[in-house]
Amino acid sequence: MARLPMPETLTERQQEVLDAIAAGPRGGARGPFAALLRSPELCERAQLLGAFCRFGTSLGPRLSELAILVTAREWTAQYEWYAHARLAREAGVDEGIIEAIRARRRPEGMAADEAAVHDLATELYATKRVSDATYDRAVSAIGEKGVVETIGVMGYYCLVSMALNVSGVELPEGEPEPLSL
Repeated sequence: MARLPMPETLTERQQEVLDAIAAGPRGGARGPFAALLRSPELCERAQLLGAFCRFGTSLGPRLSELAILVTAREWTAQYEWYAHARLAREAGVDEGIIEAIRARRRPEGMAADEAAVHDLATELYATKRVSDATYDRAVSAIGEKGVVETIGVMGYYCLVSMALNVSGVELPEGEPEPLSL
C-alpha cells in the first residue's frame, strides 16, 4: 500500500499545482506527484523541471529515456522502470539495450550517442565522478549541452526514484516487479 497516496482532500494550492500538471504535457499526475503534493511548492518546481527534462531537452526521447532507465535501475525504482521501459521502446531504444540495463550489464550494439549517455550515467553513479575519457566521448557524441542535460535528467529522475521508493507507489494490479534488487 502506498504510504503517500493522492490526498483525499486538497488545499487550494495543491489543487492549483495538480491542475497545472494535468494541463501540461503529462496530461495528469501519476507516479511521484501524489507524494510531492504534500509540499505544493516543491511539487510545482519539480514538475516544471521534470517537464523540461522529459520533453524539452536537446537529447530527444530516445536518449532521455535511456538516461531515465539507467537511473531507475540504479535506484531499483520499480514504478519508474515499469513506466519508462515502455516509453523507451516507443522512443526507439532497442529491447536488447533495455534488457541489459535491467540486468545491470553494459549493453552491446549501442549507437555512439547511446553509449555516451549510458557510460556517462553509469560511471557517474558508480564513482560519483566522470573520467576525462568518458566526458570527452560524451561531448563528442552529444555536445556539452547534451552532457549537462543528461546530468539534469539523471538528477530529476533521482528525485522521482526517491519519491517513488519512499512513498511506495505500487505497480498496477497484476504487474510483477520488473527489477531485482
